[in-house]
Amino acid sequence: MTVTREEAPDRFEIRVDGAVAGFTQFLEVESQRIFFHTEIGEEFGGQGLAGKLVKQALEQTRADGKRIVPVCPYVKGYLQKNSGYEDITDPVRPEAIELVEKHLA
Repeated sequence: MTVTREEAPDRFEIRVDGAVAGFTQFLEVESQRIFFHTEIGEEFGGQGLAGKLVKQALEQTRADGKRIVPVCPYVKGYLQKNSGYEDITDPVRPEAIELVEKHLA
């Protein structure tokens, strides 16, 4: 299992035996990464991969000197269950939602 940061689109991917098993996608705006979607392929479900993926993505976000904006329900839930990221987590503001909506349109 490996987690890598990809570009175009900006996301972190988790691979199992070389196959993309899932991703968490974000928008990078100044000092923030607005995480808005996390997905694990059906055939890879039930293995705890989403948690491993998000943990690595958040750790890399910290290492990159960025802040987390948890629009994605999975990322939000992960942060509620796992302490240690409060110092780099920003609240979800209407501007962040607007940026995500514009990106997805």
